[in-house]
Amino acid sequence: MYDPSQLRTFLAVAQTLSFTQAARRLGLRQSTVSQHVRRLEDAAGRQLFTRDTHSVELTEDGEAMLGFARRILEVHEQAAAFFTGTRVRGRLRFGASEDFVLTRLPQILEGFRYDHPEVDLELTVELSGTLHEQLAAGKLDLVLAKRRPEDPRGELVWHDDLVWIGAERLRLDPDRPVPLIVFPPPGITRALALEALERQGRPWRIVCTSGSLNGLIAAARAGLGVMAHSRGLVPPGLFRVPDRAGLPELGEVDFVLVHGHSRRPAPARNAAGALAAAILTGALR
Repeated sequence: MYDPSQLRTFLAVAQTLSFTQAARRLGLRQSTVSQHVRRLEDAAGRQLFTRDTHSVELTEDGEAMLGFARRILEVHEQAAAFFTGTRVRGRLRFGASEDFVLTRLPQILEGFRYDHPEVDLELTVELSGTLHEQLAAGKLDLVLAKRRPEDPRGELVWHDDLVWIGAERLRLDPDRPVPLIVFPPPGITRALALEALERQGRPWRIVCTSGSLNGLIAAARAGLGVMAHSRGLVPPGLFRVPDRAGLPELGEVDFVLVHGHSRRPAPARNAAGALAAAILTGALR
């Protein structure tokens, strides 16, 4: 009833909320993406997206289709692997930014380990900038990390706004420098926060530096200052700083998957491809 290629296209559009970005991710023409979505809507007898020239949004039926599409594709891939006799195996060196590790990633990795027990998965958790450096040096096979929106590297998994967050009772004195809680260099959110404050001409001071997101969260919960963070991944116990505080807009950030050198052995490349597919699907949960 539902074509797997159409379901994959639907998931890509639902992930990016853009027919153009979905086409780029899948290596298809935009007209083909539109055709796949239209045929899936015809098969379901329901409208899955509301779209105009400016935006794409999931309908209520589209939200319901997300879960069905993910489960159908998972079973489809398991059946294909079983009957073709292909099993993913080998050592996979995977690097991930702590933002995802503390939120969505554990469930995805649990499912991946269940589906691919012969993969020897080695996880590295680091700053996004450090992960990109290690990937370029050949020390990792696959990376899930942040990038600036203008950076062309990687396959888009998640697109989000950066926002200022802090303790609920935190009050900023407009006559004093903004107290900042930041990652050390080369943290991407650190760089974007400092650039935004410099553009506004707002003085600032660093009150906490930590290479651990848990360390930053603890400092923010204690009311030491504010930190820049992805809007969709705000940790419990922290809140968006209200607009009346006058802090500058931080812009946007992308979470992307970046593959390592193509010269890596075939088992590592196959394992990286399988995990990338699991992440792209599981990020929609």
